[in-house]
Amino acid sequence: MTIDTTARIHPTAVIDEGAEIGPGVSIGPFCVIGPKVSLAAGVEIKSHVVITGHTEIGAETVLFPFSVIGEIPQDLKFHGEDTKLVIGARNRIREHVTINPGTEGGGGITSIGDDCLLMAGVHVAHDCRVGNRVILVNNVGLAGHVQVDDDVIVGGISGVHQWVRIGKGAIIGGMSKVEKDVIPYGMVQGAAGELVGLNLVGLKRRGLEREDINALRDAYRALAAEEGTFRERAKALGARTESEYVKAIVDFIQGDSDRSFLTPE
Repeated sequence: MTIDTTARIHPTAVIDEGAEIGPGVSIGPFCVIGPKVSLAAGVEIKSHVVITGHTEIGAETVLFPFSVIGEIPQDLKFHGEDTKLVIGARNRIREHVTINPGTEGGGGITSIGDDCLLMAGVHVAHDCRVGNRVILVNNVGLAGHVQVDDDVIVGGISGVHQWVRIGKGAIIGGMSKVEKDVIPYGMVQGAAGELVGLNLVGLKRRGLEREDINALRDAYRALAAEEGTFRERAKALGARTESEYVKAIVDFIQGDSDRSFLTPE
C-alpha cells in the first residue's frame, strides 16, 4: 500500500494493501478502497463510497456518497478476468452512480474522460467509452460497449442500447430510448428516440461562427434528402464540404458501427 503523507483518511475508511493513494487525496468515513485502486492527486471521496477492481481515478475527481466504482460487470460472460476502469481528471460522480470495468470480449477497459458530470443514479456498463465534458443526467443508463464522444449531454432517465455510438456535441432529451447511432451535433428526443434536428443551442454556447452553423444546417438537410442511402448521402456530402464540423459528421457516419443510424426526419 502506498499512501502519500499529505492524504487525509478518515479512521473508519478501509483501504486494502496495494492501493495507491496520491498527494492531497481525501477519503471520508466508511469508504472501502480495493487493492488495485489508484487515486491521483487531489481526489476527494466523500463517504460510504466503494472503489474496487483494477481502477484508476484521475486528479481532483470527486465521488459522492454511495457510489460504487469498479465492481465486476453485470455480464454473465465475465469470469474474473483482469480488466480495467480508467476515469480521468476533474470529474464529478454523484450519489449512487455505478461504473463497471471492461470485459475480455469488449477490449478489457471502460474509460471516462475529463471534466464529466455523472448525476445521481447513473449507470455506466462494461466497455463503455465516455469522452470529455460529458453530462449524464440523473438515472441515465449506458449499456455495454456504448461510445459517447466529447461534449454530449444525455437527459435524465434515458437509456442507451449496447454498442450505440453518440457523436460529439449531441444532445439526448430526457426519457429517450436510444437504440441507434446519433450523429455528431444531433438532437434526439421522444420515447422512441428520434433524431429531430441539430443541437444548435449547444453549438452557439460553444461560440461557433454563423458560417459553421449554416454549414451544419445545410448538411442536415442534405442527409435528410431521399436520394440514395444514408451512407451514400454522407459520402457525397464529404466530397464537397470544407467545414470541419460537417466532416466530423461524415467521418462518424463512415466509421465502423454495430448499430444502424438515427436518420433525419
